Amino acid sequence: MTMTTERIRPAGLAAIDREMARQHTDALASYEAVAPMAERTAASLEKTSRLLLLGMGGSHAVNRAVEPLYRGLGIDAVALPLSEQLGQPLPITDRTVFVTSQSGESAEVLRWFGETGGTAETFGLTLEASSFLARTAPSLVGSGGTEFAFAATRSLTVTFALHLAILSALGEDPATALAVLRTPEDHDIAAALAALENVATVVTSGRRLQGVAEALALGLTELSRRPCFSLEGGQLRHGPMEMLGPEIGLVLFRGLDETSGLVTAMAVSAVETGAPVVLFDASAETPVAGAVTIRFAPATGLAAIFAMLPVAQRLMIAFADARVDNAGTPVRSTKITRSE
Repeated sequence: MTMTTERIRPAGLAAIDREMARQHTDALASYEAVAPMAERTAASLEKTSRLLLLGMGGSHAVNRAVEPLYRGLGIDAVALPLSEQLGQPLPITDRTVFVTSQSGESAEVLRWFGETGGTAETFGLTLEASSFLARTAPSLVGSGGTEFAFAATRSLTVTFALHLAILSALGEDPATALAVLRTPEDHDIAAALAALENVATVVTSGRRLQGVAEALALGLTELSRRPCFSLEGGQLRHGPMEMLGPEIGLVLFRGLDETSGLVTAMAVSAVETGAPVVLFDASAETPVAGAVTIRFAPATGLAAIFAMLPVAQRLMIAFADARVDNAGTPVRSTKITRSE
């Protein structure tokens, strides 16, 4: 008789599962709840036409993802890590400043306000209404409260919903993005996970969707404890392709935008190196031979992000679960980083 033992889900991943299970509901509630503050932030942007997006970790990845969306509306938007702004600051006069922190308590947030005092055009984006950030600056506060699981999942989706509210107040049509949140696409990740089964690490990349690629790389690193990282498509092309081969997995993001052809060219080149390639694809282009393609309804902007992100998160979790016994339980970090 053969005895089988059912593996118990690591506590850290179970916590992430709980966060993910309600991320769409919380995102929709957030979009509705912050409408008045979104109007106020939009008015600031219409006045200054300049935006500085500050955050750390997953918050910076969100900022990177929405940076091109604000630029597309004629706003001079720049996303910087808050630590970089502290050490080598851009001027904040005559700019709208978004400080993003899901906890609202990160060390850099406290120090930045302590050193600058903020400005009349500074706004917070956070999940915690009682946090330092929400008490210090007028803030868009996401629904559902603090995210307790280690790797950012729900907090990313909710923060994107806060930006959707701001972009809607600036005149963007939110209908397609809201439809994706209400009816998420479900995709099988088995083939993608199998493609990455024997890699030593993963590199993620995109063009207009580079911020999503950076969010995935961060989560992969945090959960799998492998040095996964992200390079914007052009930066990957300029030399670092030397690393590609069978032991380096490449995850690409392609949307329905003017950069999709460049992502396609990268996928073709990467396949030729023997690297396993996974392509999250919301473009209208044909699949790339040799790549594992996860196809979504054609979309761009936040609609593409909302469609792809939860599926990418599932791949991230499964990748880590296959490599780490206690994935999701940090051994060198804390959820809220209180030291620099």
